[in-house]
Amino acid sequence: MMRIVFYVVSFVGLALVVGFAPTNPWVWWLLAGIVPYIALGVYDMNQKTRALLRNYPVIGHGRYVMELVRPEIQQYFVESNLDGRPFARNDRSIVYQRAKGVVETMPFGTQSDVYEAGYEWINHSCAPAPHLDEEPRVRIGAERCAHPYDASLFNISAMSYGSLSRRAVLALNKGARLGGFAHNTGEGGIAPAHLIHGGDVVYQVGTGYFGCRAADGGFDLEKYIVTAGHASVKMIELKLSQGAKPAHGGILPAKKVTQEIADIRGVPVGVRVDSPPGHKAFGTPLEMLAFIELLREKSGGKPVGFKLCIGQPEEFVSIVKAMVETDTFPDFITVDGGEGGTGAAPFEFSDSVGMPLRDGLAFAHNVLVGAGVRKRVVLIASGKIITGFHMFRAMALGADICNCARGMMFALGCIQARRCNHNDCPVGVATTDPKLDKAIDVDDKGQRVDRYHKRTVVSFLEILGAAGLSHPSQIRPDHVYRRVDPVRCLRYSELYEWLAPGAFVTGQAPVKWQMMWDGSSPHRFCESFETIGRVS
Repeated sequence: MMRIVFYVVSFVGLALVVGFAPTNPWVWWLLAGIVPYIALGVYDMNQKTRALLRNYPVIGHGRYVMELVRPEIQQYFVESNLDGRPFARNDRSIVYQRAKGVVETMPFGTQSDVYEAGYEWINHSCAPAPHLDEEPRVRIGAERCAHPYDASLFNISAMSYGSLSRRAVLALNKGARLGGFAHNTGEGGIAPAHLIHGGDVVYQVGTGYFGCRAADGGFDLEKYIVTAGHASVKMIELKLSQGAKPAHGGILPAKKVTQEIADIRGVPVGVRVDSPPGHKAFGTPLEMLAFIELLREKSGGKPVGFKLCIGQPEEFVSIVKAMVETDTFPDFITVDGGEGGTGAAPFEFSDSVGMPLRDGLAFAHNVLVGAGVRKRVVLIASGKIITGFHMFRAMALGADICNCARGMMFALGCIQARRCNHNDCPVGVATTDPKLDKAIDVDDKGQRVDRYHKRTVVSFLEILGAAGLSHPSQIRPDHVYRRVDPVRCLRYSELYEWLAPGAFVTGQAPVKWQMMWDGSSPHRFCESFETIGRVS
């Protein structure tokens, strides 16, 4: 639209100059203004680094003028929520600086109130360890898979094709290839854009079974074999729920469902796509584990795991109990937080449904430890993990590796216009409109994604060394502190309850935990509170 405005203004201005210049010499002053306007607009539409200016020539400079008046105006308009509350520690600015390859240092020290409840930090060591020059990799599927995957500590979390634009997905995948990390497809299936650049792909199987969808909306094994068989697909993730709208199912607005999206997903064109809240392929924890075994076998031996936002704690316990009783395990579990982002979700689900990441992560880690099976499953954290400190904090709560969606979108140029569900994203990141999508230069944004990943991992490794640690596996809950009020600070080891290895098996878990374990059943997900003996 703004390109059309630019063309109209340019045409009218030149027409006025040509028509009135012979009789009115003052019109030449109009020419002095219209020529720079046209020159700037042409430059904006052809430069490759700022997607906003490619879609909104000339007028888009207003945003960058505000950024020059930092920190006051930029902090409010660019780094805050709609109600003016700032995001933690200027996270978006950190991403932008890293993605663009500019100076990352910050003058005047911390911008946080260190005496406000909720402030978190790690204590450094007087004997810091040299930070690792090479990123440690985490092997997923070593026990059970013919093709285990050596994962980066920091990967692209699930974002669907259709929710994101074609060029956004191309840039993400190119960044994944350049940096050697994984790109999760989200539940929208695999598009050609996931495969063109050859980046490592995690194929997510959601409740809509896109990419392996039968005519009745159920699971089609033959289609799954084809989709999971792509050489770029390194792992398969079964999505039970996502943090932004757990137990609701995905939503793709009708205006985003183009012919291409309809063909990929197996749905009608121009009709809103609502994924079912739950799966049709299984109904109990035992059936779910059998389904995971099937997915692993039919993929040719690639790692298979599942993703969920922790909801009813007893249901996750039932899944782990089914693992122990059948000696059947997923290769990884991705824990998403209730604070996770999305392009479309009901308000109440975004704000008030699902366990936050830190609580869910600590809980999942504890259940696996208490069951004595923690070392048999890789635990992945996902939910507002943007910086190296966020990675450290997640690993202190039990994660082995981390996934990131929001930060990767920032690296693409997302300005949080919050138009994802309207299909008119001004920078072309969250739209299927080709007129907006073309603003993204894939080569430039792919390099930005790569730089953001690389610098964030380096930041994490530097923090690791500052804590006196030489490997991520040495991170413990007592390394992270949280202020709970103006005068008291507690370590994570004090804030959360931590179970001893095998505590469920030996019957030595705290009463609440043991009752939850003893009352859970691998034969069903939902148990009444009376049945499990839950105490308040």
